[in-house]
Amino acid sequence: METEDGLLINAHSSVPPGPSQHPKGWKTRSKPQRRGEEKKTVKRKLEQPQEVVPLKRKSVSPSPQTKQLPKKPKSGLKISGQPTPPSKKPLTDANGGSRPFVKTSSLFKNNPEIPDIQRTSVKQVQEKIFTSDSFDQLKLHPHLVSTITSVLKISNMTSVQKQTIPVLLEGRDALVRSQTGSGKTLAYGVPLVQSLQRAEPKIQRSDGPYALVLVPTRELALQSFETIQKLLKPFAWIVPGVLMGGEKKKSEKSRIRKGINILIATPGRLVDHINSTKCLHFHRVRWLILDEADRILDLGFEKAVTAILNAVNAGGEKRQNVLLSATLTEGVSRLADISLQNPVSISMAGESQGSDGAHLRVTAREGDVGPPTGVEGEGFAVPEELQQNVVVVPSKLRLVTLAAFVLGKFKFEKRNKMVVFFSSCEQVDFHHALFRKVLDGDPEPGGPKQSQPLSSPLALLRLHGDMKQEERTSVFQDFLRSKEGVLFCTDVAARGLDLPRVTWIVQYNPPASLAEYVHRIGRTARIGSRGNSLLVLTPSEAEYVTFLASHKINSVLEMKMESVLSSLMKDDRFVGSHWRNKNAHSADPQEAHRRATVLQTEFENYVHSSPEMVQWAKKALQSFIRSYATYPASLKHIFHIRSLHLGHVAKSFGLRDAPRNLRDSTIPDRRKKQKRHDVLKKPHGKGRLAKMLQSEYSSGLDRAPSKVKWKKKVAKDRIQGTPS
Repeated sequence: METEDGLLINAHSSVPPGPSQHPKGWKTRSKPQRRGEEKKTVKRKLEQPQEVVPLKRKSVSPSPQTKQLPKKPKSGLKISGQPTPPSKKPLTDANGGSRPFVKTSSLFKNNPEIPDIQRTSVKQVQEKIFTSDSFDQLKLHPHLVSTITSVLKISNMTSVQKQTIPVLLEGRDALVRSQTGSGKTLAYGVPLVQSLQRAEPKIQRSDGPYALVLVPTRELALQSFETIQKLLKPFAWIVPGVLMGGEKKKSEKSRIRKGINILIATPGRLVDHINSTKCLHFHRVRWLILDEADRILDLGFEKAVTAILNAVNAGGEKRQNVLLSATLTEGVSRLADISLQNPVSISMAGESQGSDGAHLRVTAREGDVGPPTGVEGEGFAVPEELQQNVVVVPSKLRLVTLAAFVLGKFKFEKRNKMVVFFSSCEQVDFHHALFRKVLDGDPEPGGPKQSQPLSSPLALLRLHGDMKQEERTSVFQDFLRSKEGVLFCTDVAARGLDLPRVTWIVQYNPPASLAEYVHRIGRTARIGSRGNSLLVLTPSEAEYVTFLASHKINSVLEMKMESVLSSLMKDDRFVGSHWRNKNAHSADPQEAHRRATVLQTEFENYVHSSPEMVQWAKKALQSFIRSYATYPASLKHIFHIRSLHLGHVAKSFGLRDAPRNLRDSTIPDRRKKQKRHDVLKKPHGKGRLAKMLQSEYSSGLDRAPSKVKWKKKVAKDRIQGTPS
C-alpha cells in the first residue's frame, strides 16, 4: 500500500524520481512551482471575498446607520418642517404647476422692510359742495332753468356755482378757484348761454365766434362741448363747435366757414387755424374763458395762449374774461394779470369760508391779481366724500398687488369703475396688453388652464396722448357709457374730465406735483358722490405721505399689502393642484404668497413667450426709469433713481432679469470713460508742452492736426505749381 501510495503521490505530483539529496537545479525548478502554488493560493484568497461581497455589504453596510441617524431627530421640531423636496415635487406634476417655482425667483425674499406710515395730525381743507339754493332763484331764462333740471338732472347749485354765476351775470371778470369736481363747467356755461340768448340783435350762425373757450385736452374739449350743447337745446340759433388736434383740418375749416358761435378749442389747434384759416375772425368775441388754466400752462401752451390773446385783442371788441382752475399757481396769477381786468377772485376754502361757504376778494387795482387771502398757505382742498388710501409694496410685488386689487374689485364686487394712472404711454400700453391676456383672456399655450373663468368679461381700456384721435374719442365714450371697467391712462385724463360713477382711483406711479395728485383723485367723488383712491408706494417712497400731510392732505389710511393679496384666495385659477383641497377662503398668508407667485409666473410666461413681448416690457421699463428721473428737486429725497433696485423693478414688468442696456439714456455709463492706461500715458517733449498750454489757455480744440494738414497742402501745391 505504501508503494501504491507513493506511486499515487508521484503520479499526482508529476515529479520525476531522483536521489534523496536534490541538486541545486532541482531546487531552483521547485521554487517556481512553489511560487505557482503560492500564486494559486493567493488567487483563491482573492476570489473568496468576491463571492462573499454581498455578505460583507450586509454586515458592514452603512445604510441602516444612515437611516437610523435622521430617525432620531426626525421626531424633533427642527427637521419635521424641513422636507422641501416633498413640497416641490407636487408642483412639478399638475398642468405646468412646476413652472412658477422653477422659473420664478421668490417674490417674498430679499425685500426691503416696509416702514410704518407716519401720520401727523393736521386739519384737512374741506369745501362745502352743495347749497340749498336752486337755479330758480337766479334771474335766468325759464327755458334754461328747465333744461338744467330736466336734461342735466340738476336741482341745486354747488357752492362755486352759487358764487360765480351772479358775478358773471353782472359782466365782471373772474378768477375762480375751486376743487375739482365742484361744477365749474356750469359755473361759466350757464351765464354764457344766458347772456348770448338775450343778445340784441339776435345772434346768427354766420356772425362767427361770440365766445371762445380754451381747454387743455381733447377729451375735456369734447366733454365741454357736450355740456354746452345740452344747455343750448332751447336756443337752436346759437351754434357751438369744437376744434382739437387729431381731427381733419379740412372739415374743421368747413365748419368755421359755416359759422361757430361758441368755439371750444385746444390752444395748439386754435393757433394753427389762426395762422392758416383766413375765414376765422374774433372781432365779435364777447367772452374769453380759460378752463383748467393751470393745466394749460403745465402742458407748455403759454406761448399759444399769448398768441390767442393777441389775436383776440386785435378784434377790438370789449369782452368778459374768466379763468377757472382747481389750483392757483404763479403761472395762473401771471396769466390773470395779462388777461383779466379788475377781476373778482372767488375761492372755495373750508378753513376761511363764511356762512356761504366761499371766500371772495375784489382786487383793488385793475390787473392786480394774486392768490386770494388765506389761499396760498391753506393747502389743497379734496372732496369730502373721498376716502384716500395708501399701500406700501416692495418693487417686486407691485405687479401682482395691482392685479390682485383689480381682481378683488371686479370679480368679487359689483358696479365698480376704476381709473389707473401711469407715468408714461409705454406703461399704459404694456400693462393693458398684459392684463388683457393674463387676467381677462386665456393663458398661454402650455400654461395652467383656468379652472374658473371670470363671471363677466373684464372691460380693460387704455387712454393716452399717443393714440389716434378716433381711438381716443371711442375709448372715452365707451368708458363714459360703461357701468363697470378699468381705464389705464396717463395724466391726459387727470384734468377736468367728468367720468360718472368712478369708484376707485389708483395712482400706480405717484404724481410729480401735489396739484397733479389732487386732480387725479378728483376723478372720483364728484358732485358729492362717494369715492376712493389708492396710492401705491415702495418702502423708499413712504415719506410721500408726510409730504401730503405738510400740505394739509391728511386723511390717508394705510391699506396692508397682505389684505390686497388675500383677494387671490377667492380665485382658483392661481392655485397649484397640491393645495386645491384647502379652503379657498382661508386666511393663511403662505397660501396667498403661493398664489401670488403663480400669478407672477403667468405674467412672466406671457412676457417671455416672444422676443417682441420682451422688448415691449423693456421699453416700458425704460420709460418708467426715464420718468422716475424727472421728479422735481423738492421730491428727490423721496423719488431718487439711485434708490431703485433695477432687478426688482424689472420683476414688476414681468422680466426675470434686469436688462443691461437701460443705463444709456438715464444714468451716465461709467464704462464709456477713457481707459486707465490711456489716462496714465504721459506725453513727452513738445506734445507735453502743447497739452499743458491747451489745458490752461485753450478752448479745448486741438489745432495741431489741422496745421500739419495745411503744411502738407502747401507743399503739394508748390510741387504742382498751383498757387496756394
